[in-house]
Amino acid sequence: MNASPDTLLYLDGVTVSFDGFRALNGLSLIMNTGEMRAIIGPNGAGKTTMMDVVTGKTRADSGTILFDGDIDLTRLDEAAIAELGIGRKFQKPTVFEHHSVWHNLELALAGRRGTLSALFQAEGAKERARIEELLAIIRLADQRNAWAASLSHGQKQWLEIGMLLAQEPKLLLVDEPAAGMTDAETAETAELLKDIAKEKSVIVVEHDMAFVRALDVKVSVLNEGSLLSEGSIDDVSNDPKVIEVYLGR
Repeated sequence: MNASPDTLLYLDGVTVSFDGFRALNGLSLIMNTGEMRAIIGPNGAGKTTMMDVVTGKTRADSGTILFDGDIDLTRLDEAAIAELGIGRKFQKPTVFEHHSVWHNLELALAGRRGTLSALFQAEGAKERARIEELLAIIRLADQRNAWAASLSHGQKQWLEIGMLLAQEPKLLLVDEPAAGMTDAETAETAELLKDIAKEKSVIVVEHDMAFVRALDVKVSVLNEGSLLSEGSIDDVSNDPKVIEVYLGR
């Protein structure tokens, strides 16, 4: 596999073992700048471990992981990788429940400024404009003064995505965003992610095939720590290998 000038994330031959079990087994994957990619596969396929090695939570035993050109992620820790502009949204939302939606976004912006004093500074016009922009993207403009604790599960997911966007990531990793959502929230989340993908690169790990179809993006199928198949949702859905190990279950 060879990286191109448009490549944002490049994995080649990445292997990770835990007590003899190969969670990743020579995984190779290329993602371009400005792309949204869906990652699917059965439980134990290596989806979470892939996100762990990209964000520095887990060290690869071998292989190459490059970001934004020639930045070697295998040499960096989690904090340094986050500083590069890789944001991760875990499956369970983590928000400041006893703060308003607005204040959650304000704190995320303040954290980006990197000083404790930022928390106590009056927000400027630029910050207010950015928060308004984020509220519109995450569909929570009408909830700006509501406590985060009062939001639905889906709305909390959206708020956390907004908090990550406040940190201006180049790449956003989103783990099963549709889990636990209502049908209406699931449909709206697909539209939300498509809006975000107009400006950011996004990787979505998901089990809900209807949701993946709604995203209408390139799909990578992992199995036993390796790339099994890749293409449109129709391509991978009709791939006999994918049907055998995943969709046929």
